[in-house]
Amino acid sequence: QVQLVESGGGLVQPGGSLRLSCAASGSIFRLSTVGWYRQAPGKQRELVATILHDGNTNYVDSVKGRFTISRDNAKNTVYLQMNGLKPEDTAAYYCWMWPNLWGQGIQVTVSS
Repeated sequence: QVQLVESGGGLVQPGGSLRLSCAASGSIFRLSTVGWYRQAPGKQRELVATILHDGNTNYVDSVKGRFTISRDNAKNTVYLQMNGLKPEDTAAYYCWMWPNLWGQGIQVTVSS
């Protein structure tokens, strides 16, 4: 059974950077669309970014130019590089693999 394990969250000051990682078990990773969602307290879970098996990416407008999603198929890992972090980026971030596989979530807090 495929599992997703996130790492790299934490507390950062506004304007700072973090890199999230999501390691997947199983051999189907390289053929799968994967991505990151986030959920802030009291809000619905929203899509942050996705990356197809061929490397094509998609971002929510609020993170364009600040966040970069990438993947390393040799390591079965997807990354989310987050630069220029804002307090409104504070949320639990979830790794996702098509069609409906989720990681346990990891907290990102942006605060001075």
